[in-house]
Amino acid sequence: GAGPGSNVALLLSRGLDAVVAVYGILLAGACYVPLNNQFPGVRNRYVLQNAGCRTVIVNGAPPTWLEAVEIEVVDITSLPVLLPDDDRLPECNPNDNATILYTSGSTGEPKGVVISIRAITAFTDWCMAVFSLDANDRIASLAPLSFDLSLFDLFAAPAVGARTCFVPDELKLAPTRLVAWLGRHAISTWYTVPSMLIMLVLKGGLDQKSLPQLRRVLFAGEVFPTSQLQRLSELLPDTELFNLFGPTETNVCLYWPVDRARLARDASPIPAGMPACDAELAIDPEQGELLVKGPCLMTGYWYAGNAKPVLDSGGWYHTGDRVSVNTAGEYEFHGRLDRMIKSSGYRVEPAEIEQVLRAAPGVTQAAVIGIPDTLSGTRIAAAVAVEGTDRVALQRHAR
Repeated sequence: GAGPGSNVALLLSRGLDAVVAVYGILLAGACYVPLNNQFPGVRNRYVLQNAGCRTVIVNGAPPTWLEAVEIEVVDITSLPVLLPDDDRLPECNPNDNATILYTSGSTGEPKGVVISIRAITAFTDWCMAVFSLDANDRIASLAPLSFDLSLFDLFAAPAVGARTCFVPDELKLAPTRLVAWLGRHAISTWYTVPSMLIMLVLKGGLDQKSLPQLRRVLFAGEVFPTSQLQRLSELLPDTELFNLFGPTETNVCLYWPVDRARLARDASPIPAGMPACDAELAIDPEQGELLVKGPCLMTGYWYAGNAKPVLDSGGWYHTGDRVSVNTAGEYEFHGRLDRMIKSSGYRVEPAEIEQVLRAAPGVTQAAVIGIPDTLSGTRIAAAVAVEGTDRVALQRHAR
């Protein structure tokens, strides 16, 4: 029954089943809404209800938290293998919704970013052209489907006939084994977050192993400390490095091909770069805020069954990122105008965590902050005022 105008949820681990489900949903003309197995059930339930999903696709037995939700549960392992007739597939409208990606919300609840087929196509076309992807590429996929980095793995790779290789979950915290896996699978392209690359620099043994097939590494989601990037460039001397920049709402709107010569002589923060994906950029003169127009822009935030546009009267999206332009014409990032924290590539709104903590028995007030951290970029910490509760109870509630 899925078709144009319907949202279908995915509760599948990264891998072939999940990718097949995404393509099947899109071929049916519907919109996919990825959940995350690592997130609490209460958050996933909120996403299901907010997005108005009538169907969720799982692999095997559904989790217990799903029992409280009135929704059709489809086990992908029990579906018959059918080849659909081409003439019964709906026409693809570029303006149709392709996916809703839920991010942390400043109001205390997750918010759904609606991304169209047109926006994904524009991003895919840009990637193919700028990074010279071809059918010989082998692309490592590590980003969960609920994370916007996954759009590269899902759509740029098959657009050129490249092979996508799914990084096993157990390697996320095993840097030495991850480096060995990249080499064994002759990975040529990897789009990931700086915190993952920093872990490889510090603990991956890259000084003892070479990755001759790794032609390019793209990174995004958080600031890459210059000292660690300098070390990565030394450990991977023949690999092109690219800094990609932009919130989920714009996808990539800036990029910077890492200049090794400049990196070697200058330890200052690296630039966000030059306009990407045909984005039109401007800077608010009062606050220094980055404003974006362009084909990769989201349709809007999901609200009451529709994508609600959030552009200003001039058609600009206000990113909340404070930037400037240097003498080389490159945009430089100077932090957020709001309280948002970026940790291990994830956007985290402190208000969402504070709301959870304040609901705990015995908590009278809570404040969440970010602390600089070598691996994650920013570690999240909370200060709480309590009456009659202890750390263990509070951690159990938050978990």
